[in-house]
Amino acid sequence: MLIKEILEQKKPSFSFEFFPPKTEAGWDSLFQTISDLTPLKPGSVSVTYGAGGSTRDQTHNLVTRITRETDITVVAHLTCIGSTQEEIEAILQRYDEAGVHNILALRGDPPKGQTEWVATAGGFTYAADLVAFIKEKFPHFGIGVAGFPQGHPATPNRLKEIDYLKAKMDAGADYICTQLFFDNHDFYDFRDRCRLAGIDQPIIAGLMPITSQQAMVRMADLAAGAHVPASLLKSVLKCSSDEAVEKTGIHWLTEQVRDLINHDIDGIHFYTLNKSAATRQVYETLTLTEV
Repeated sequence: MLIKEILEQKKPSFSFEFFPPKTEAGWDSLFQTISDLTPLKPGSVSVTYGAGGSTRDQTHNLVTRITRETDITVVAHLTCIGSTQEEIEAILQRYDEAGVHNILALRGDPPKGQTEWVATAGGFTYAADLVAFIKEKFPHFGIGVAGFPQGHPATPNRLKEIDYLKAKMDAGADYICTQLFFDNHDFYDFRDRCRLAGIDQPIIAGLMPITSQQAMVRMADLAAGAHVPASLLKSVLKCSSDEAVEKTGIHWLTEQVRDLINHDIDGIHFYTLNKSAATRQVYETLTLTEV
């Protein structure tokens, strides 16, 4: 099933994100996580694509394995960097043959050690180009793109940022999945600005729990400079252990989800870090399986 069809059937839709493990033990642990989360009946799950295309084969293996061994709809991340147009078409053809028809089309991050983003020779420069290519070559595919409620570091002009997002939607994207954020007001402002720009496709909110003070710093880096609200920061800094931080982070996440549901959200995407505990606790607290 395509994500746009899932979003039409149930609102809000809930989804989870995983990344390809690096070790055999990691694969076993991940599939235990998937087993733990399956009873929550997610609308879909997605699988990430490492910086510079570094996990291309592992991503494909994980996507096809989940598709083969479960009934869950899978979204495969695909980036512009590290692949020519011919290579990207071959990747899409493999997914098509495996029955995977949902792609999250991204520009992608530079490889490790490279600070500047450089287009691959024979590839694509922008995510909008990748979207248009998928739409042309595989018109039966569903396509999602990324949105940035708190801004993208490569586009400090927030007006141009929405213009670039509109270009991706006009190229054929079906929905937007946002980078993680901690302040729902940032999301609501982003959603309003999208609507003002004529973007009427569904917008899925991306969320992740804080599990330690160190993780909070890493997440702020990962989330393109996402700011941590002072009230959340104060609560985290008062904690005397990572266990206490995790409880605080899960509570904050739970209240974010509650508020988003009350504000007619299209969908919520949980960045799980290949773990199930935080997501399961949010579900249990809010009885999301009954939503």
